[in-house]
Amino acid sequence: MNHLPGGFTARLLAIATPGDAERELRRIKVDPAGIGMMAPKMLTRCVHLSALLCSQANILKQEMLALGGDAAVARGTVACSIDNTDVILIGTDKQLHRLCAKLARQPFGLSALAAELKSLLANASAETKSWQTSVRELPLFRPLIMGILNVTPDSFSDGNRFLDPERAAERAFEMAEQGADIIDIGGESSRPGSAPVEAAEELRRLVPVIGRLAGRIPCAISVDTWKGAVAREALDAGAEIINDISGFTFDPDMAAVAAQTGAGVVLMHTRGIPEVMQRDTGYDDLLAEIVQGLNRSVGIALAAGVGRARIAIDPGVGFGKDASGNLEILRRLREFGGLGLPLLVGTSRKSFIGKTLGRETGERLHGTAATVALAIANGASVLRVHDVREMRDVADMAHAIISGQQQG
Repeated sequence: MNHLPGGFTARLLAIATPGDAERELRRIKVDPAGIGMMAPKMLTRCVHLSALLCSQANILKQEMLALGGDAAVARGTVACSIDNTDVILIGTDKQLHRLCAKLARQPFGLSALAAELKSLLANASAETKSWQTSVRELPLFRPLIMGILNVTPDSFSDGNRFLDPERAAERAFEMAEQGADIIDIGGESSRPGSAPVEAAEELRRLVPVIGRLAGRIPCAISVDTWKGAVAREALDAGAEIINDISGFTFDPDMAAVAAQTGAGVVLMHTRGIPEVMQRDTGYDDLLAEIVQGLNRSVGIALAAGVGRARIAIDPGVGFGKDASGNLEILRRLREFGGLGLPLLVGTSRKSFIGKTLGRETGERLHGTAATVALAIANGASVLRVHDVREMRDVADMAHAIISGQQQG
């Protein structure tokens, strides 16, 4: 804090979200009507647009400058000496909304761009308050903890521990007592390099466990599978969420199963099946490709009749990405806010933590805790974890800091 002549003080404000802006304006007792007008001016937003014609980019540049913002374009755009350019719009939400109004009257297809930009801004500013499953509405006023229950012989962290249905059910009840909101049950390992199993074997592992939990456990039950036939039987047995690592791209029947059953869904981004996904982890633009893939998955779900309120997204940390890519995803999580859907993040005990810290699988608790806290700070709504009690505390503490609200 700098002290100015006359006893005044000046300090920087950290304004990262609309809530931050509104909180500071209320603190100095701004009129409620004024808060609505001023809060958007306190947020500077950058929006990336891909492969625009120079004629389009030049109009955007002129309009943003006229509004007091700016637009970054490639060299050669002004003279139209290149075929196309990406554009980064730089401005406040208010300036960008005004840009949308201006673009609605412009040629060269810019009215369609305006509609897309308007939707993006609405998603980024909206607060997703709940996630609907086939059984209940899960409120998102605090982060949800999804406890991992692998009933497999070969999962990377807990394989072979819960093959017995009774022992698996005991573990599920234990996680519920520790603060889990969702139990995610998987009957097929999705660790890098793992081979797929037949649907019948997957069901043999899953259904007895789900049957022991359905109607008896307070948590929502999720089934971790990419097979439509497995999902359908798991839902019939009592599951209410489908967690599909392929984002509805491996099995063409999965989207219809989700729509017909009303299940909540998690659509994850990956590149290839687990057996081969780590063979190619290079990307020209990692975040752009993930967002594009998730948009595709959401489109498949909506086209099949899955309600938007039932969809959550997962950027797929560790699936077809190397260690540096996983760190980049966590650093830039807020970019997924443009999709306007609950964001699930699963980092628990994963190899990028081990590579970063030099820790074996069983020694990654603290590294996982750091990723969980920062994921929440960057907009995650659901955290998929092995260590439920510890990560419940981490999540609640991180949320209390961010929201200014204590639990309980």
